Amino acid sequence: MGEPLDRDGATGAERPELTVGQVAERSGVAVSALHFYERQGLISSRRTAGNQRRFDRSVLRRVAVIRAAQRAGIPLATISRALEELPRNAVPDHNDWQRLSLAWRQELDARIHSLEALRDRLGGCIGCGCLTLAECRFVNPDDESAGRRTGAPVLDY
Repeated sequence: MGEPLDRDGATGAERPELTVGQVAERSGVAVSALHFYERQGLISSRRTAGNQRRFDRSVLRRVAVIRAAQRAGIPLATISRALEELPRNAVPDHNDWQRLSLAWRQELDARIHSLEALRDRLGGCIGCGCLTLAECRFVNPDDESAGRRTGAPVLDY
């Protein structure tokens, strides 16, 4: 049986590998970011005899997934764990993306809820005018440091 075909009907041998500059240009991601992604194990390359990086074309889709997840606020560690489930040198498809996005949805929903609560408290804080560290429900939510005060206010960050 022959080598698997990509979506354009080409085999790996027919798909030229990309240099790091080509990946950067086509993905819109800086070369330094690609090097960082590689060091983190998010993408991979092979080295030529001249020690130059060569990337399989499938890395473009992986970089697109990474960037989309980052824009959604997904931490790189979470992205890394998700990408480990994908084939290394294959193009992630629609089903792969749906699986990843569903896994991240709960985390995003929790973050949205937290930001909405923060926004609502911020408006109340500005409206009340207290802006004191000892009593401010924005700076000191749930009065976490009230029982520990022995002088200067304590910030719980």
